[in-house]
Amino acid sequence: MMRTVLTRYEGNPIISPKDMPYPCEHVYNSGAARLGDRYALLLRCGRLHSRSEFGVAFSDDGYHFEIHPEPVMVQATEGIFAKPENKGIEDPRVTKLGDDYYIFYSCYSTRGFQIGLARTRDFLSFERMGLTTAVDYRNCVLFPEKIDGMYVRFERPNWGDPCIWISYSPDLIHWGNQQLIMAPVSTNIWEDGKIGPGAPPIKTPRGWLSIYHAVTGTMAGCIYRLGVAVHDLDDPRKVIGRAKQFILAPEAPHERVGYVPNVVFTCGAIPEDDGTIKIYYGGADTCMNVATGRIDDLIDLAMEGGPDESV
Repeated sequence: MMRTVLTRYEGNPIISPKDMPYPCEHVYNSGAARLGDRYALLLRCGRLHSRSEFGVAFSDDGYHFEIHPEPVMVQATEGIFAKPENKGIEDPRVTKLGDDYYIFYSCYSTRGFQIGLARTRDFLSFERMGLTTAVDYRNCVLFPEKIDGMYVRFERPNWGDPCIWISYSPDLIHWGNQQLIMAPVSTNIWEDGKIGPGAPPIKTPRGWLSIYHAVTGTMAGCIYRLGVAVHDLDDPRKVIGRAKQFILAPEAPHERVGYVPNVVFTCGAIPEDDGTIKIYYGGADTCMNVATGRIDDLIDLAMEGGPDESV
């Protein structure tokens, strides 16, 4: 029997193209972070020239957002980022380390995807730090602390098996020691096509909580859902729990109908002091939404699935 562990906010979608102060065809797949006492969403904005840029929205309660009047980060037109970003920038994931917020984002070009790294302190000005992959990588999420003196991230190459890998870095730019840690599960039809990192991992006393995306193909096209896993605190290569059921699937009209139908996709989740979590997700590649749940319920569901044996 399917267990419900997340509740959609009754005011979804929280941000739609019609809410944007500048013309957008869609706004979705936003990175999320706490900025002091406020919430910040780094928005992927599909502009009318069909390229994505980043906007930002701020909130006092995590549900009602005020959108900054102009984009805050657009594709580079000079320097080493110009060619890798010549078709736009996409899907930011935000992780706070010290006083800085680090953003892994997809650089989209005529040659495919690379992962860029930028940082900010206010979500209004950004410093591009470097390109952290060769072509072709689709997305990466950064851990909020070092492990054994190294930075750690989950990543999904766009080549080979559509799986989740882990890699390590001494400086956030140069990454190595890659290892495959999670693969699609053929017996779970909802995730038998491909999987990839979703929100950056969240540290809990029971392990690293990972919300990931999973895809299956149908006669009518692909369906994107969200899954949950727990990784060992000291060695996140070990997947100590992986839920057999999905935690969120496209059901609402704005999740089933849009620029890309039948998609729920997260790039950011925020844990709260009361043990709950807000998961921000795009619906149908068109609008932004939020769902809430209890962190322990998500971990319980993952642990009941047992250790991952997909690789």
